[in-house]
Amino acid sequence: MEVVTLIGAAATLCSVSSFVPQAWKVIRTRDTRGISGRMYVITVIGFCLWFTYGVLLGQWPLILTNGICLLLAGFILAMKLLPRRQREEVAVALDPTPQEAGPHQREAVS
Repeated sequence: MEVVTLIGAAATLCSVSSFVPQAWKVIRTRDTRGISGRMYVITVIGFCLWFTYGVLLGQWPLILTNGICLLLAGFILAMKLLPRRQREEVAVALDPTPQEAGPHQREAVS
């Protein structure tokens, strides 16, 4: 495997895996108060643009990486924007047992 491919694979792994902990935390705690909605709107727009750019160039590494990141960031943004009841329903469907909430999270989970 050449160095360019290894760097691209490492970049993909870092980009994709950077959103997984936040998505999982939202599912487990049902809490989105600490998430910046504006930041995720900009991030989702950026991934849409990168994905489109990859499609226009026919570059599968760009398409795949940014498509996965778009899905993860879009999920986090959707959970941020959903009303609490609907957010809870989505989270329960993905993980029926919420994580024990800390004192700063009790209101959002209960």
